[in-house]
Amino acid sequence: PAEHPMNVLQLGIPKGSLEGATIELFRRSGWKIAVDSRSYFPTVDDAGLRCLLVRAQEMARYVESGALDAGITGRDWVLEYDAAVHVAQELVYSKASMRPTRWVLVVGRESPVQRPEDLRGKRIATELVAYTRRWFSERQIDVDIEFSWGATEAKVAEGLVDAIVEVTETGSTLRAHGLRIVCELFESVPQLIANRTAWDVSWKREKIEQLALLLAGALRADGQVGLKMNVPPDRLETVTGLLPALTAPTVSHLYGKDWVAVETVIAEATVRDLIPRLMRAGAVGIIEYPINKILG
Repeated sequence: PAEHPMNVLQLGIPKGSLEGATIELFRRSGWKIAVDSRSYFPTVDDAGLRCLLVRAQEMARYVESGALDAGITGRDWVLEYDAAVHVAQELVYSKASMRPTRWVLVVGRESPVQRPEDLRGKRIATELVAYTRRWFSERQIDVDIEFSWGATEAKVAEGLVDAIVEVTETGSTLRAHGLRIVCELFESVPQLIANRTAWDVSWKREKIEQLALLLAGALRADGQVGLKMNVPPDRLETVTGLLPALTAPTVSHLYGKDWVAVETVIAEATVRDLIPRLMRAGAVGIIEYPINKILG
């Protein structure tokens, strides 16, 4: 079994921008991970896991090599290393650091470049060098790709390079810096990835699937709350008609009464407007409660 002391899964936790959201997601999934600023080995309340802090940019390389059995990183860094790994679960979360992002080809606002082909013979800066090189090569566009250590937007804004390939969520920051998106290369989302050899080991696969299942359940519950209420039978149709449930609401009879109990899961953002309408429709004893995971 995965709980045996000899069966310990080596799991990479992304150090940096994904770190806080990842640890919070694990907490909601049932694992408490604690990070000591003086150590690269976070503690976790699961004898079947050993965690290691690794930069997201390097995670796919270590998972592919087998130094880690599994880890969390962005799809962008899996593509950058062209890593042969198994994607166990995509992890799109409302936390800013775990929302989908886009890698885009960007030029200055006044640049004559309108399409990638216009950059033949030009210089492009990016942190995503290998992927960008492959992307242009597949389209038979000869360009000079150079690695950017940071402040990438400034390089194209100041004319140090002709274009950049940069990550963005909405593009608003790029526009604010006087830049223009030529095209999108791909969308990236956080992923739980696994070493392919580890995936073929039954107890490791079982543990990774456990992680994937509960992380996905926590993601599904993101922004959702539970509602319970009591309703007189003659108002049941009216009340249930107001409930935008994930599935049909659960209705059960109250002991010793004609009234029924109604329970459902709804988007938290709708609660403040919905509760007064439910009360006007005849619901009483309304209870709102948080949800950590939605499974199945």
